[in-house]
Amino acid sequence: MPIVVIGLSHKTAPDEVRNRHAFPAERIGQALAALRDYAAVREAAIVSTCNRLEIYADVSDFESGVEQIKDFLTTYRRMRVEDFDKYLYTMLGAEAVEQLLRVACGLDSMLVGEEQIVGQVKDALTLAQRTGSAGPHLNKLFRTALETGKRARTKTRIGSDVVSLGAAAVELAARHCALRAARAVVVGAGKMGTIVAKHLHARGVAALAVVNRTLARGQRLAAAIGVQAAPIEDLPSTLRACDLLITATGGGGHVVTAPMVAHALAHNGGRMLIVDIAVPNDVEANAGALPGVTLYQIGDLREIVDATLDDRKAEIPAVEAIVAERVAAYVRWYQSRAAAPLIATLRTKAEDIRRTELTRLFARLPELDDRQRELIAGMSVSILNRLLHAPVTKLRETAADGMDMSAADLATRLSDLAGLGEQLEAQLARALRPPELPAGDR
Repeated sequence: MPIVVIGLSHKTAPDEVRNRHAFPAERIGQALAALRDYAAVREAAIVSTCNRLEIYADVSDFESGVEQIKDFLTTYRRMRVEDFDKYLYTMLGAEAVEQLLRVACGLDSMLVGEEQIVGQVKDALTLAQRTGSAGPHLNKLFRTALETGKRARTKTRIGSDVVSLGAAAVELAARHCALRAARAVVVGAGKMGTIVAKHLHARGVAALAVVNRTLARGQRLAAAIGVQAAPIEDLPSTLRACDLLITATGGGGHVVTAPMVAHALAHNGGRMLIVDIAVPNDVEANAGALPGVTLYQIGDLREIVDATLDDRKAEIPAVEAIVAERVAAYVRWYQSRAAAPLIATLRTKAEDIRRTELTRLFARLPELDDRQRELIAGMSVSILNRLLHAPVTKLRETAADGMDMSAADLATRLSDLAGLGEQLEAQLARALRPPELPAGDR
């Protein structure tokens, strides 16, 4: 089963490395199109979130597939070779299948059981389908992952007590400043920015403004919670009355620069707490070196996350059991597809036999009208399906129990199917043979 995943995540790579290799959403389609140019990559999908970059692929063989995906990362993403050795992980076959299912369930997230990851996996599938890079194997794999994630959240408490990076960011801020006295600015009105703004508002910050690239979207969020909105162009002036800044855009460039923060410090009392939960980072790193500035990034949320997820962690064994069951089902499905060419050949041969026998029958009974011929033809299809059911089922089961067998391997192992064509021909001939007339009527 040549399914592979190559990636890096919060478990293997520090923030700056994930920032360097993050895929902006608008470029994933182009990347998938580029991946399709590699001969060994038959299908591909990219899961890109604030905490991971993973490329899932169905390849012609493991060695060449992995080599070509790494070549893609080197050329298209300009990933350094040393990053391969230090940060990238590669998983093959059932292990790769398990990884995606664990991701969809939130088992591999910084926030165990996080809800947003299901939508991100669904977005990855949608993009791959739109670009034509997802074929039958990845379509089935991602649908299985989404179903597994849904089942894990309905059958266990892995998603209980909704927790998110946005909520964790607000909790981190609360540990370092008095929220009820804080003048807060949230940059970004997407999913994460919305969570941050709502949590800040619920905890009673003294003042709150939402800044977003698309003003209309920022205004919708601001109106929903009764605060102010501003366009991104007004961010420098908005920061003059800010001592708590939380950013969550991840747009691919620094929206908050060190000079911008320095200018704000001259007007806001000389202190600012910044929590940057975007990947890539929204805030220039050297802004944190300015006097009066405390800068936290996404990696600093681990302590908050660990302290709030004890209940979810207790559900991990139950979710892992669900994942194991669904991985086994997918592997059986994938392996059973090895029998598809042989089954198609068998059905073609059987259909040729059916047509030949019908032609012989109709030649012997020229008195049959069109309705009678139609009924007999329909009966012959039903007979053929019944005759094929047992051997086709055995082909699929034998393939599912095997290990990546080719059609030739299957044919060799299914010795009891030798001569099936002759058996079908004889059985159909008997089933369709017209009744013998009494001697006196001949």
